[in-house]
Amino acid sequence: MRASATRWLAALALVAGAVLGTAALADPHGAPTHFDARYSHNRAYPARGMYVPARPSGGYAVDRFGQHYWYGGGVWYGARGGGWVVVGPPLGVFVPVLPPFYTTVWFGGVPYYYANDTYYVWRDSDQGYEVVDPPGGAAPSAAAPAADIYMYPRNGQDADQQAKDRYECHRWAADQTGFDPTRAGGGVAGGDAPSRREDYFRAMGACLEGRGYSVK
Repeated sequence: MRASATRWLAALALVAGAVLGTAALADPHGAPTHFDARYSHNRAYPARGMYVPARPSGGYAVDRFGQHYWYGGGVWYGARGGGWVVVGPPLGVFVPVLPPFYTTVWFGGVPYYYANDTYYVWRDSDQGYEVVDPPGGAAPSAAAPAADIYMYPRNGQDADQQAKDRYECHRWAADQTGFDPTRAGGGVAGGDAPSRREDYFRAMGACLEGRGYSVK
């Protein structure tokens, strides 16, 4: 009788441990993270291999070679057994937008957009950003014109809010002017690039100032 009770208690403990373990994986607080400091990117992301039971909100469904992925916030998830696991993205897949947090790095005169150990390159032929291998054989260069703007929060906006505002203002300015600094040549004819670039930065600055930032 005593042995039987011991076995029952051991089984109960295993079940409780499994439930608690699953809850810990589903709970974003205290979940394992990966801090990406390459190119001074300095952002934290969920660690690859972390399991979540439900599809994250916000993002895009992506299919590649029969596999189902979810892409949102610079994080890639693969469908696994009714849930989702944080994974690395498949090479060659296209996405319509860059992550809200990204770092532009130039290799051989070509802009690469980097976030969460992943490199993206704009492809005019597909009108999207392709996930590519890390550039090899060349050191990053700052030779290309800077596509950056410096903003200072006047209203105490935190880092996440700053990134959200910056991304939304970037999209608005690009839509208004037809110039997108995340695309080679801004996505416009060479002769139009200088004036369109100035228009873009004026629109970007106006948008950010309207959201409570000082802009340089």
